Amino acid sequence: MKKSKFFVLLAFITCMPAIIYSQAIPDFLKTVPQNQLELTGYIGEQTNLLIRNRIISQDYDYLVEPFRHKDETHLWQMEFWGKWMLGAVAAWEYTHDSELMDHMNKSVKSIIETQLPNGYIGNYAIENRLTNWDIWGRKYVLLGLLRFHDITNDKSTLKAAQRSADYLLSQIGKGKTNIIETGNYHGMASSSVLEPMVMLYNKTKNQKYLNFAKYIVKQWETPEGPQLIAKALAGVHVADRFPSPEKWFSPENGQKAYEMMSCYDGLLELYKVTGNPDYLKAVEMTVQDIMDEEINVAGAGTSFECWYHGKELQTRPTYHTMETCVTITWMKLNYDLLCITGNPKYADNIETTYYNALMASTNSGCSAIEMYSPLEGHRGDSNHQCGMDMNCCSANGPRGYMLIPRYALMTSKNEIYVNFYTNSSAFLELPSKNSINIEQETSYPEDKRIELIVTPQKPEEFTVVLRIPDWSIQSLIMINGEKTGEITSGGYAKITRQWKKGDKIELQLDLSGRVVKLNNHAAILRGPIVLARDSRFNDGFVDEAAVIQQTKGIVDIQISDFKPEGVWLSFVVPLRLGTGIASTSEEPRQIHFCDFGSAGNTWDPSTRYRVWLPEPLNVIKSKYEAY
Repeated sequence: MKKSKFFVLLAFITCMPAIIYSQAIPDFLKTVPQNQLELTGYIGEQTNLLIRNRIISQDYDYLVEPFRHKDETHLWQMEFWGKWMLGAVAAWEYTHDSELMDHMNKSVKSIIETQLPNGYIGNYAIENRLTNWDIWGRKYVLLGLLRFHDITNDKSTLKAAQRSADYLLSQIGKGKTNIIETGNYHGMASSSVLEPMVMLYNKTKNQKYLNFAKYIVKQWETPEGPQLIAKALAGVHVADRFPSPEKWFSPENGQKAYEMMSCYDGLLELYKVTGNPDYLKAVEMTVQDIMDEEINVAGAGTSFECWYHGKELQTRPTYHTMETCVTITWMKLNYDLLCITGNPKYADNIETTYYNALMASTNSGCSAIEMYSPLEGHRGDSNHQCGMDMNCCSANGPRGYMLIPRYALMTSKNEIYVNFYTNSSAFLELPSKNSINIEQETSYPEDKRIELIVTPQKPEEFTVVLRIPDWSIQSLIMINGEKTGEITSGGYAKITRQWKKGDKIELQLDLSGRVVKLNNHAAILRGPIVLARDSRFNDGFVDEAAVIQQTKGIVDIQISDFKPEGVWLSFVVPLRLGTGIASTSEEPRQIHFCDFGSAGNTWDPSTRYRVWLPEPLNVIKSKYEAY
């Protein structure tokens, strides 16, 4: 788009608040009450480990302590408490664990005790407030308090959140400090407080919170702001929205991924209140651009936490790539879009990111989560931040894990959507008040077969909707042993019938091995899983050049029983390795791979792993196609 046309669009968008949209938009898909769903098998075990070892085991008072010393000048430890609380609330919704509720109660009481008479909950010195990460940290406090109120309806918690928000409103706004001029990244960090402001409006119906939310969005579209709506609607790539800054982590950086997506999450909340279609369109166009330009095979992206056209560059070793906070926020943004639109591509994105990027961030005991998970190298404990035995991603990571129970099974009127395939049991209620039990039995994604047993309390006609991933080219659905009709990849298969006790659905997904090639490198995928070489298998140099053997585009991947400690999925793949005589004269070797989520999860520097395999140059390939 030419510059003149862009600024015409920007001028139009800036005036958008004058247009009245008043129709609230309900979610198309709604989650099943979490305590009525139980994940079992490997995924259930990992989820329970994460809850016990990363959430319940957290010293919550340690996270409150910085709030008692209001002397911070520029750091971000204030966010740690709110992130932990968000994960804890989601874990309690799933487990109803009494010990966890006790921890949350005490923690909320403690943090409210740090609130000043003016409403401030934070750790910044008075002369440094509204700078750096102050408002960003207040946002996470608000989110933590509001989500705790969701599950307790505790009036003192809501009152504390309102007082905190009111103090911010007394500082920011027309005739006061401009929110775009606070913090970093063209105001994106500070203005992501949009999300809890809309949540406060929904809880209290106090117009001042909605007015403040609209003020934030209006400021975005000014020349000094990030223009999150105008640039999205104009098709500007997320990596190209501003020039590269002289100082990377500064107000001039406009490509910071975590903060940008956090703002868009808030915009979706405002869309649901106002019904303004441009808000939804801007988010969807941005997410599609991120899918096209940034997200790698493991379902994540960024370098130094910023967009950089990383999809095309993912075969190169890259500094500080795939930050886990970006991974979590990407999952949440896709989840929120899935709820609103029901578009299965967002469900596909969540599955890919969960099995690969998120699992890869976590050690084998689910007790710690690292900041960066590159596609090759070593894994290890992330650096501690802000003088604390904690980092942003370790605090944030559990939110991604606890998103899976919310996304696994959802409903829309008389339809039950199955988004996630794993051993599980769930009870839900249809609009008719008929109770439905759905049991899943499967070893997916190791095995292609998924069995669902549908048991209504009484026979009734309703619809079971199965997600068919985009990569599953040849899928099969049978109902009580009888094959159903045509199935479309990348969509939902809807089965409407009179369901009765014990009806069985068998779904088979296409787990054929696939090869993705880019920049003279190749990666192997099997279903939602990205495969990686790992030095624990002791079958050669993991960085060696390789040619993956294929037949009509399909790789013969076999399941292996050899699993080094900490490895979930193990496979063997036929490769021709190296560039010597043996690489072209001998039969391909069966080389071990594991799932990328398991690769390097010992966090031992002696363990090296790799996803993208370098391909050797073969100048006579036309004569020796097998090579």
